[in-house]
Amino acid sequence: MTDVLSIKQRSYCMSCIRGKNTKPEVLLRKNLWHKGLRYRLNYKVTGKPDLAFPGKKVVIFVDGCFWHRCPVHYIPSKTRSEFWENKIQGNVERDKRNNALLESAGWTVVRLWEHEIKDDINVCIARIERALK
Repeated sequence: MTDVLSIKQRSYCMSCIRGKNTKPEVLLRKNLWHKGLRYRLNYKVTGKPDLAFPGKKVVIFVDGCFWHRCPVHYIPSKTRSEFWENKIQGNVERDKRNNALLESAGWTVVRLWEHEIKDDINVCIARIERALK
């Protein structure tokens, strides 16, 4: 199946996808703040986590189902499949490297899928609270 958009149009659409302040990330942040859990954004540590609790050495990553190959929702791209396979595989490998580096430096890493936040935010918050204890 060919793409209904031109290469230029598809490139523009893909460039508009945000890497920060996504809906799942903002939803998580609002709920954490409401619970009284204070975090830091843009904390300078390996992997650029979405949220960090520096005092407890806990970092949170909110992973998109497509961009990080969610085992439940990932659907391979039908166009430019080799490019996207390499791109997504690179993301997955980078995530593993960053997890190992952070853990070896004493950090606790919590990775949440975007669908987990949308499906049950309370379960996600409970995971974070356990990591903070």
